[in-house]
Amino acid sequence: MNSKKKILFLDRDGTLIVEPPEDFQVDSLEKLQFVPKVITALHRVVTQSDYLLVMVTNQDGLGTQSFPEDTFWPAHQKMMQTFEQEGIRFFDVHIDRTFEHENAPTRKPRTGLLTHYMESEEYDLAASFVVGDRLSDVQLAANLGCQAILYTAEEEKYRKWKAEEEALKKQYPCLRLICNDWYRLADYVLMHKSRRAQIHRQTNETDIVVALDLDTPTEAVIQTGIPFFDHMLHQLARHAAFGLQLEVKGDLEIDEHHTIEDTALALGQAFVQALGKKWGIRRYGHFLLPMDETIAQVAVDFSGRPYLNFHAQWHRERVGGMPTEMVKHFFASFCHAAQCNLYMRVEGENDHHQIEALFKAWARAMRMAVEIIDDRLPSTKGTL
Repeated sequence: MNSKKKILFLDRDGTLIVEPPEDFQVDSLEKLQFVPKVITALHRVVTQSDYLLVMVTNQDGLGTQSFPEDTFWPAHQKMMQTFEQEGIRFFDVHIDRTFEHENAPTRKPRTGLLTHYMESEEYDLAASFVVGDRLSDVQLAANLGCQAILYTAEEEKYRKWKAEEEALKKQYPCLRLICNDWYRLADYVLMHKSRRAQIHRQTNETDIVVALDLDTPTEAVIQTGIPFFDHMLHQLARHAAFGLQLEVKGDLEIDEHHTIEDTALALGQAFVQALGKKWGIRRYGHFLLPMDETIAQVAVDFSGRPYLNFHAQWHRERVGGMPTEMVKHFFASFCHAAQCNLYMRVEGENDHHQIEALFKAWARAMRMAVEIIDDRLPSTKGTL
């Protein structure tokens, strides 16, 4: 699964703290003022995602007579201390001290301070963001190969940017959002977090480890001890294009019930973790799938409420070591843990075909439901 790190490159003055309009220098504790909502919003980002926070700021002439260091550091350190006390830790801080007329390679939007991020394979810059209050920050994103978010708390500047939004996005294809509210900005960033989950579910009957990635398909690794059940879960990974690793140690010496039920519960928990607050997802998915004489219909709604509507008639008790009665129970357990609605109907003569068609249609419906299609919550209630 993709383990590259994503970064939020954050401007300082005007983005994290208010920039004084008279001299653009935060050179005293009296001038230190955080922009509205930034602390709460960044706390959400660091606790609900795996983004690294990197501060990148131009401080014109820092260390010169026009901007002595002894006036800069007390306010800067107080800012950093406040963030730290709220659980907001920066992976790194990069400060360019040059004047604009010097055209230094280290000054934004140039990337001289950030070349190690560009040269290392450790970072996923295409999935990272630059957040700033100037068009030079957008240009920095373009130069880094990142996405950009323009933020301002100034209403006049915000209205101007929104009026020019189409032209700005044409000029800067990396520009994703123009925003004047840090809560809205955090929602957007979290919508694009790595949608991965790691679940370890252990009981007296089973020991299950699940790794799920909704956006990075990989070769599935699945071991439940029930070969036909493994084959069905491979259908989920392949047809939904999910990265899925699943290892189950169950009390198969008793029977298959606990292994199948607890696998469904762990898998449902993984979807809850990976989807987070569900911002931007389609929410609904459906698929009609034929398989020889069999036809399967599946619809899913990540509604936050568990419910299974299941219609199937089996012709034998087991298929490949898996009890047919456990098919419905698997999906009922999944619905309970994943907090979703499932409608499932299958008709056919061959139970192998019926079960496989159900799992394949379920996979395709799931792929549709978790797809990110916009930047809104798919509910009028305000929560799912």
